[in-house]
Amino acid sequence: MRYHLSSNYCIIIFTGVVKIKGIVIYRSKSGFTRKYAVIIAESLKYDLVEQREINMNRLREFDNIIYGAGLYAIGINGLSFITKKLTQLQGKNIAVFACGATPARKEDIENIKSSNFRHGELEKINFFYMRGGFDYKKLTLVDKFLMSLLKIKLKAKKDLKGDALGMLNAYSHPLDFTSEKNALPIIDHFRELEAANA
Repeated sequence: MRYHLSSNYCIIIFTGVVKIKGIVIYRSKSGFTRKYAVIIAESLKYDLVEQREINMNRLREFDNIIYGAGLYAIGINGLSFITKKLTQLQGKNIAVFACGATPARKEDIENIKSSNFRHGELEKINFFYMRGGFDYKKLTLVDKFLMSLLKIKLKAKKDLKGDALGMLNAYSHPLDFTSEKNALPIIDHFRELEAANA
């Protein structure tokens, strides 16, 4: 920053780069979403906070906002925290990432989008999917009960294959597919945004 002085006025000229402020907000039950949130926040040097610990006043301070949560019956946990605030967050760069146990197949991702976002919301939100994992022991009592019902249904089926067989095996053998590689698309997206605004 330089100062130009005259007898009547002072002009302040900013010569440095204005730092873009970013934040990663997460909601995690089993820990997989939190792992990705940490990877993203550390890679981008963004603030990291649980969803329950932030309010609208603080959220307004940030230029880049990332929200991540797990998938439950194809719904993104707590997504309304972002979608209900889109009008108030106009002009911000917003992304949402969902964390699930299944592979990142195009048809499944499109199904997640259509099931969670209303018309026009994806014009304001960039969506990313990352494969997380499944650990039955880390679930809450309510979630364990619901997943036990699914386990009974899976066991009742004959000739289980693919995802269904893998899901049944995961009850006794936890799965963890989290990796920095899976988070690269969202990291690269925000790095490109920052480079464009540098």
